[in-house]
Amino acid sequence: MSDFVGHFFGDGHALLVLLLAGFLPNEVWRMIGLWLGSGVDEGSELLVWVRAVATAILAGVIAQILVFPPGALASVTGFLRYGAVAAGLAVFIMTRRSIFAGVVCGEMVMLAGKWWLG
Repeated sequence: MSDFVGHFFGDGHALLVLLLAGFLPNEVWRMIGLWLGSGVDEGSELLVWVRAVATAILAGVIAQILVFPPGALASVTGFLRYGAVAAGLAVFIMTRRSIFAGVVCGEMVMLAGKWWLG
């Protein structure tokens, strides 16, 4: 059993480096942001603007990936890519804006379509 765990997790030193160099430095800034942002009004004009800019950037990245797919996604036909997005959007709307349900539906349509088309 310990051989399986060692094979699955790899070298323990690598996990320690990942924890110390990757996770902890990011958590410090997250906690500082949480502490500093606790008194900020979520309905303020500045935060509404920041949310709108972040949403626009995310929409642009998604559109770029959809229109000009990178890597393995390029092997999926455009019809299937757009269909998966449409199905995910429909489920997102039907489930009262559940992002999780929309993403899972889109992924399932993409996987089923890729399996069906070969």
